[in-house]
Amino acid sequence: MDLTGKVVLITGASRGIGAAAAREFADAGAKVALVARGADQIADLAGEIGEDAVAIPCDISRYWQVEQAIENCIKAFGRLDVLINNAGVIEPVSHLAEADPDAWGQVIDINLKGVFHGMRAALPVMLEHGGGTILTIGSGAAHGPVEGWSHYCSSKAGALMLTRMANKEYGDKNIRAISLSPGTVATQMQKEIKASGINPVSQLDWSDHIPPEWVAKTLVWMCGSDADTFLGDEVSLRDPDIRKKVGVA
Repeated sequence: MDLTGKVVLITGASRGIGAAAAREFADAGAKVALVARGADQIADLAGEIGEDAVAIPCDISRYWQVEQAIENCIKAFGRLDVLINNAGVIEPVSHLAEADPDAWGQVIDINLKGVFHGMRAALPVMLEHGGGTILTIGSGAAHGPVEGWSHYCSSKAGALMLTRMANKEYGDKNIRAISLSPGTVATQMQKEIKASGINPVSQLDWSDHIPPEWVAKTLVWMCGSDADTFLGDEVSLRDPDIRKKVGVA
């Protein structure tokens, strides 16, 4: 996939899937805007990638910061072709009757409202320039309840609906909106899940998780026409056929 001349903005770019995606898109020729709360981490990553990367500190739970991040991306690179809604959290894992309401709401602010904020800020820019691609990291948790994850399951279900809404309202205007359900990935989030000791996911061995680089390669693949059959829908990286197409089988 040659993405030379394309500009990609990635949320949650300080580590895990986001950092792997930044490197993968840069290797494909794209310019990358790295968005995260961890200013030092994205600055280091931008320095590693070089002149084709810019670090933009941002709290995606605050719309005005996301809007400013998009503006800073345009100032740096002149355009925005791809938005990767990757940022997400799962802590604190807890049962409903014991959940802290403020902490529960903060997960919604990041995982769901953060996706909306990205779409809301990026869509006018993309529509003005004739289209664009919006990829959102989803989860199997969007489709069924997982003990201790009421906030995470609810937010991921909502985020999947936002992908469907973006396709419903703007698919005919060259907006490509797709969700990616990667399965379990070897990132810091899985360490937090493991520490909780709640539900079967926390019992998985580290070797059961796929590397974040597989997810990054899939996101690049999703920018091409081969993924058009999934517009307004979800790609599952658990699917052996998808892994084969991406080249990570």
